[in-house]
Amino acid sequence: MKTVQTATKSSRFVWLDVLRLIAILMVIACHCTDPFNASPEARADPEINFLGSAYGSLVRACVPLFVMMTGFLLLPVRQEASDFYRKRIPRVFFPFLLWSALFDLAPWFIQWVGGSPELVTDFFPWEPNPSASLVEALKTIALIPVTFTVYATPMWYIYVLIGLYLYMPVFSAWVEKASDKAKRMFLAVWFISLFIPYLTEFVSRYQFGTCSWNSFGLFYYFAGFNGYLLLGHYLGKGTGWSLGKTLAVAVPLFAAGYFVTLTGFRYMTSDPNVSEEGMELFFTYCSPNTLLMTVSVFLLAQKARVTSPFVCRALANLTKCGFGLYCVHYFFVGPSYLFAQWIGTPVVALVPVSTLLTFSCAWAFTYLLGKLPGARYMIG
Repeated sequence: MKTVQTATKSSRFVWLDVLRLIAILMVIACHCTDPFNASPEARADPEINFLGSAYGSLVRACVPLFVMMTGFLLLPVRQEASDFYRKRIPRVFFPFLLWSALFDLAPWFIQWVGGSPELVTDFFPWEPNPSASLVEALKTIALIPVTFTVYATPMWYIYVLIGLYLYMPVFSAWVEKASDKAKRMFLAVWFISLFIPYLTEFVSRYQFGTCSWNSFGLFYYFAGFNGYLLLGHYLGKGTGWSLGKTLAVAVPLFAAGYFVTLTGFRYMTSDPNVSEEGMELFFTYCSPNTLLMTVSVFLLAQKARVTSPFVCRALANLTKCGFGLYCVHYFFVGPSYLFAQWIGTPVVALVPVSTLLTFSCAWAFTYLLGKLPGARYMIG
């Protein structure tokens, strides 16, 4: 009986493993666009400029997909808050702390062993003037509880994830008792909040009660990644649609979201004096255009059917290695991009090729780390 239950559960959630694979590839591809978008020289090249925009816009659903999977798997929370925190937070906190520190030490270490500042920038494109000081590295490590650096760019999400974990037992009490209608009402208000970044940029810096002395406006309490948590929980039960109907809905949604993201990003970055906030405006994860792409990928992944035992085992291992892979992958982005250039990869294929190289290396590295004693403190 136990074997039958396990098989049923495996077949039921294999689509979630497929979705995790898609999300991981997307987040790696997102960071593999950094060499395209980081340097002024690259942005000045029309072909590289466009490709960086096109690939970067294509993968904006990456982080929201991770949040939706979290909501699907963990809402409603079935444990006491203290037990939930004890199980979940250390599992992500210790690997986060370890790899954040190693990222911050990397610029000093590369130059200490004889590498040039330019090599550091090849590895970490958003830092054109890396410090070679160990003292500076230690200062950034001391600030890890508060903030992250450009060397540890992917780690911003772990702060968000821990915050979601802290919030989930509280939110869960409502989720468990709320009707589907109430959940749809919450999601509708949350959807309105997704327009706030655009209202701030194009209409008024302050709106709905926000001002210089108040950042908590009308929609603040419905805003942010908590909407993706609820959306993952809500859509995770499935729509009951056929594959044809799912495609008919999902493809136009993705196309619309992608069009707005790409054209908006191109418009903002056409201004040579655009601020960092302005450049990222249409790349914002909590935005209506990103939502459209995220929902379409989530709905399509639910239709995935995998029958090969080998592929199922590989996907299950990827799920096991997934958090560690996320933590370490940024170490491999720069080397993979340089290698892809060295072997003569056409410019149009640099991002896909470096994405696959980064993914393969990071997965293999994480798998090997998982064999070591105390691996949970390194890869979760």
